Amino acid sequence: MPDKTHLRAPIDPSRLRAMMGELSTFGGGPDGSMNRMSLTRTDGEARDWLGRWFAEHDFVQSIDAIGNQFGKAALAGANAPVIMVGSHIDSQPNGGRFDGALGVVAACEAVLAVAEKLKSENRLSACNFQVVNWTNEEGARFQPSLLGSSVFAGSAELDWALDRADGDGVTVRQALAEIGYAGSDKVPVPDALIELHIEGDKHLFEAGELFGVFTRYWGATKYRLAFLGRQAHTGPTPMAERKDALLAAAYLIGDLKEIAGEHGLDLHTSVGRLEVFPNSPNTVPSEAVLFIELRSGSPEVLAEAERKMKLRIEAAADKAGVTYEVRSIDRRKAGRFAPPLVALAEQVAADYGETARHLDTIGGHDAVAMSSVCPSIVMAVRSRDGVIHHPTEFTSPEDYTRATQILADMLYTIASEGLQAVDLKEAAT
Repeated sequence: MPDKTHLRAPIDPSRLRAMMGELSTFGGGPDGSMNRMSLTRTDGEARDWLGRWFAEHDFVQSIDAIGNQFGKAALAGANAPVIMVGSHIDSQPNGGRFDGALGVVAACEAVLAVAEKLKSENRLSACNFQVVNWTNEEGARFQPSLLGSSVFAGSAELDWALDRADGDGVTVRQALAEIGYAGSDKVPVPDALIELHIEGDKHLFEAGELFGVFTRYWGATKYRLAFLGRQAHTGPTPMAERKDALLAAAYLIGDLKEIAGEHGLDLHTSVGRLEVFPNSPNTVPSEAVLFIELRSGSPEVLAEAERKMKLRIEAAADKAGVTYEVRSIDRRKAGRFAPPLVALAEQVAADYGETARHLDTIGGHDAVAMSSVCPSIVMAVRSRDGVIHHPTEFTSPEDYTRATQILADMLYTIASEGLQAVDLKEAAT
């Protein structure tokens, strides 16, 4: 990367690294793990920390009705375009410290660096910037994932989202009130959204490359399916008379793996969560609830996988002698991120001698939900061994510093030249 005198909007690496360290104290364990589930007390403390950072740096905070947290840097006029930058700070249980969190911290540092650069030049920006921390991106505590961004984009109804409940019956509405983030601010849709994220795969790591751009996002079909049997004693109840809901779940889990194999690399399937009732060693389970995911970049493959799954559900229930019910279905379409933002990322990365490898994102991101309402992009910085959602998830300070500098210079380009200069004005209309 060029020396600091050639950077368009030089970031402060020590400030960036300090912020990453501070945010990691909220829910961080000694083994590198992160437990900062959405809208828990720990998440609330991290949000409070972010709000203090906003106040200290003259970012105006807003909280909307689903708890999305925004910090606006008014560097232009009140009617100027707005570029939103950020990600999320909620984590998986026993997850890692970089997924989502890096995107929020990098956004803070990048926008601050642009503001400092413009101030040193005694000039106004062509746009305003707004850092965002989206609510419940992970979908670990409340389902579905991308909940806050989906409400913001209008693809999910607010009251429906507020009524989502966790495993203990606590709703989003109750959790927001408990931590003080049941907001009422109205935040307009931005003119573009830019998100930096760890890759969460090993393409960049194995290629020895730092930076990539997600150009395509996979679709997903998510079922919450319950097999319903009959509770009985595991001792005296004859095997032939048992109606074991968990047995049906086991049949289906194996079948889902086979379905994935029938489509090669174009389909991912999983059951990431299983809830069993009454969950006692001496009792035949009467209920087994599966959280099923089908993911593909091809709408046709996704539809065919769902058709096959439905047949296997029937067969599993019949084989185990139980019934079943579908309790919810969530769908996310496949699509592509905004070409003008992809081009801008490529241009800035190339200025620093970095490639911008084109990638697919199989996992969901808030920018996927936002793609339906404004030009959006997710950019990737390599993660060691491609690890994500695990305590060993790691992106080196050197790597995330360089990626944040690319982000800052992208923002500075837009601030200096305006939306039209980077072909965003037409894309946003």
